[in-house]
Amino acid sequence: MNQLRSGLSRYLTQADLARIRALRVGIAGAGGLGSNCAWMLVRSGFADLTVVDHDVVEPSNLNRQFFFARQVGMPKVQALRENLLDIDPEARVTAIQAEVTADNAVSLFEGCHAIVEAFDKASAKRMLAEAHMGRDVLLVAASGLAGCGDADAIVTRRVRKSFYIVGDLASEAGPDNPPLAPKVTLAAAKQADIVLAFALGRLP
Repeated sequence: MNQLRSGLSRYLTQADLARIRALRVGIAGAGGLGSNCAWMLVRSGFADLTVVDHDVVEPSNLNRQFFFARQVGMPKVQALRENLLDIDPEARVTAIQAEVTADNAVSLFEGCHAIVEAFDKASAKRMLAEAHMGRDVLLVAASGLAGCGDADAIVTRRVRKSFYIVGDLASEAGPDNPPLAPKVTLAAAKQADIVLAFALGRLP
């Protein structure tokens, strides 16, 4: 047993840890939501992740995303995989540098039991939801998490069976309402919490 799992065994039963490790999670987008959700999942014991993003790490990402200055210029999925393996060297992190489209939204995440939607654009969020609606998979999306000072507005809503949305469903990022670490990370934490509850059979 590695050090992470040894530590987790103080808080979770071996049966719980086995259920968590058996769940394959897909993460669509490796930015503020996806990168932060990913490290929370790995710290919770998840060890089978597929992360898809086409972008590279930029200086403007460092205020809220799980990357470091040394990784600027690297593909996000490669940098994220590197960081996740620093937490759990035995994790199976499949890093795919590609754009998620309507044509590949299902095939990229084939075999995943849960999918975290972590895109910036509303059109991409809608596309992923439509692609997986009706499939036997948990989908956890996010909408509205810009700005600061109203963190309590970030809530979890169950839209339908196996489909949840996290956020305030209103705020849009802009010059006067930028994406900042506290609310973005809070939303990512709530997404990770839903996936964890799903793995442990604790979702309603």
